[in-house]
Amino acid sequence: MEHFLINTKAINGLSDDQFFNLCADNRDVKFERNANQDIIILSPTGYETGKLNSEINRQLANWNLMAGLGETFDSSTGFTLPDRAVRSPDAAWISKERIEMIPHEDRKKFPKICPDFIIELISPSDNLKTLKEKMKEWIKNGCSLAWLIGPENETVHIYRPGGATDKIIGFDKSVSGENILPGFELQLSLLRS
Repeated sequence: MEHFLINTKAINGLSDDQFFNLCADNRDVKFERNANQDIIILSPTGYETGKLNSEINRQLANWNLMAGLGETFDSSTGFTLPDRAVRSPDAAWISKERIEMIPHEDRKKFPKICPDFIIELISPSDNLKTLKEKMKEWIKNGCSLAWLIGPENETVHIYRPGGATDKIIGFDKSVSGENILPGFELQLSLLRS
């Protein structure tokens, strides 16, 4: 996914409310904000990436419906992280206990919470180094488990707190939600084109 960066140093960045209003007033554009308060304009996903993203969200939502342990979110959901970045993962999950801590008025905007679990999908135009840094940002901000999925070379990079990472090669396997999403297994074979 191609993106463009707008440096906001000259105006000392935007407040959380100003950034939310910018996004709300420009619904046809997908924005993120990094920890430096720069605004990132993201291009829409292509056919293949959109299809795979839907499949990932379907599997996660189906598991969550059965497990009833939290709430799932799609790629349109923005989260305000502790470092003030606003990020939108391709899929996310937050436990019931942590959902209850989000004030109701905060749920109408980009809630100030880092999901317990996120998935980012590598698009053909993505920069792998940039995405790996983004995964570290998720973990640094409190995410307990993060997956970076590369459909083209059938890889899954798994990130955990403390810098622990693993790599799965081959979509003939599944990847486990471990103790964060007990019983969840993403069937990677369904992500093959």
